Amino acid sequence: MKLLPLFLRRPIEAVYERRLAATLAGLPRPQHVGIMLDGNRRWARQAGHADVREGYRAGSAKATEFLGWCTAAGIEHVTLFMLSDDNLGRPAEQLGPLIEIIEETVRDITAVGRPWEVQVIGSLDMLPGVSARVLKQAAAATAGRGGLKVDVAVGYGGRREIVDAVKSAFKEHIAAGGDPAELVERFEIEDISRHLYSPTTDRTDFIIRTSGEQRLSGFLLWQSAYAEMHWVDCYWPAFRHVDFLRALRSYASRERRFGK
Repeated sequence: MKLLPLFLRRPIEAVYERRLAATLAGLPRPQHVGIMLDGNRRWARQAGHADVREGYRAGSAKATEFLGWCTAAGIEHVTLFMLSDDNLGRPAEQLGPLIEIIEETVRDITAVGRPWEVQVIGSLDMLPGVSARVLKQAAAATAGRGGLKVDVAVGYGGRREIVDAVKSAFKEHIAAGGDPAELVERFEIEDISRHLYSPTTDRTDFIIRTSGEQRLSGFLLWQSAYAEMHWVDCYWPAFRHVDFLRALRSYASRERRFGK
């Protein structure tokens, strides 16, 4: 089938988008959305770029745009999965430019005037050079802004987060003069939940992954126990507002029973 010219497609898509947005009025919305920004390099190659960093740059701009959509939709909390702890094993010539672009992204979404409160989560001590300090300082400047809460997952691994939470719970107990054996006997789910990297919520409602992949890859393993999943075929830089609205429509159509 022959595609319509771009100058005709855009107005038609805009009408469809407005109608789709209207159908979502009054329907359930996720409070915490986790999104896996996948497919940047593949998008760059498909677009004919010799340098895959162009994909990461496009993905960075899309992340800022996405947070604007979430704000407009009334989402309360977003976690952006930008770099896993496994990714830290990539060659330096790949990892260095990628982390630079992540730093640029965090500086952008934390800039003065942005209505978001940002936290960087993950094993930041594993990052090279001064990157951890740059990311932490940028995020710290947003403290108290209120509005959409944004966690940027960098050097993040879900299994590592659980291990760190257990260690943190025991360290806190011991520092208070408690007996480790006592904590073992009474250790509960809440002891992990309140020691997660982002302890303000221990549950994620909705996880979106772009690029057509259908796996969590260690993302929010503890928090996603009852999360709804949504897989999108397009690469992250090509993710559109209409794709986001369709994801919200999919979420609203589901019956969440939480195992009951």
